[in-house]
Amino acid sequence: MQIKRDRYLEKLVRAQGNGMVKIITGIRRSGKSYLLFKLFAKYLKGQGVEGSRILTLALDDLRNREYRNPERLLEYLDARMPARGKAYVLLDEVQLVEDFAEVLGSLLHREQVEVYVTGSNSRFLSRDVASAFRGRGHEIHIGPLCFAEFMQVYKGQPEQGMLEYMTYGGLPQAVLLERTDDKMEYLRAVFADTYLNDIRERYEIRSDGDLEELIDIVASGIGGLTNPTRLGNSFHSVKKSAISSNTVRRYLGLLEDAFLIEKATRFDIKGKRYIDTPSKYYFTDLGLRNARLNFRQFEPTHLMENLVYNELRLRGAAVDVGVCQLNTRSAQGVSRRVPLEVDFVCNCGHSRVYIQSAYHLADAQKRAQELRPLLQIKDAFAKVVVTMDRVPRHYDEQGILTLNLIDFLLDESSLPLG
Repeated sequence: MQIKRDRYLEKLVRAQGNGMVKIITGIRRSGKSYLLFKLFAKYLKGQGVEGSRILTLALDDLRNREYRNPERLLEYLDARMPARGKAYVLLDEVQLVEDFAEVLGSLLHREQVEVYVTGSNSRFLSRDVASAFRGRGHEIHIGPLCFAEFMQVYKGQPEQGMLEYMTYGGLPQAVLLERTDDKMEYLRAVFADTYLNDIRERYEIRSDGDLEELIDIVASGIGGLTNPTRLGNSFHSVKKSAISSNTVRRYLGLLEDAFLIEKATRFDIKGKRYIDTPSKYYFTDLGLRNARLNFRQFEPTHLMENLVYNELRLRGAAVDVGVCQLNTRSAQGVSRRVPLEVDFVCNCGHSRVYIQSAYHLADAQKRAQELRPLLQIKDAFAKVVVTMDRVPRHYDEQGILTLNLIDFLLDESSLPLG
């Protein structure tokens, strides 16, 4: 069954003719090779590009090992360049080629050549793209299946699909497995054998017990504010480990480099400034997060918040955690400022949206609690509450939009962003 990934395909199509190497990066097992070799190649053929003008090579295939030599790879591609018309070079796992940036730069010197490559995140990160290509690399970052993509293959109602997605995530292989135990086994194995090994390989970590403990702590605390010092203190008090806050900070960076987690920084809405600490961390894929905890901690409120964050990032928004101050006065007349959290401050170009993620709005009191931070914000940007409650899209008398989570995820135009 073919899963459409139109958002990424459109980015590849738009990048044609920009004079750069188009580089697909992203978390392992998210479908980079499928996007390039199946979906993009199919698109090209549908546009009338002959197969002889599409040069594909999977460099992680042992049968193609000789082409990991840069001179041999160039010889191979030069010999297959068409006599006329534009050529499309599609290379998978290009980081396996020594001096790959020079090889790809040499291809760009040829007229009528478009170059598209994928890179493994164990050796090929966003900063590698920037340093290796020096402005001649166009990065297209791919993630796991979003909920709308997941529902292309899920055989059931969206409500049941949401439970499945929150539990097992959006890695394509996990989605396509039918049995629950197979999904769980796959996710556990891929976390240990692929993602952790990637980190060990790239950073030469010999003793990784503290790294694994940190992953468990972050996985348990998604949606909670924290910082390296606080996490280090958790190691001291609970794990009896002497890990330093600097080591915690470094390990968090490694997990971000592996695209396993993302950091959301706090933003003072009224003061219009960033607050360096504490921050929140969200998992790129909920299935991997749950597998790491052996599927023991299923907190719908926090999982939903993580899911909303991922969707906002997918839609191109820069996402921060908002904080605003409420001025109050006690019965004794003492004034004080109470910080109120806005789950997400989303910026996309000139647009901004403030969002609260509320699993259930059980009654008027709960709704008032969720709206309270939004009502303290006096600017004219949109304010939204996303809820699991099956409610129709509507604005209240304060101009705050309420959206059902599934409607939000399945309709990209549902949010006034962009």
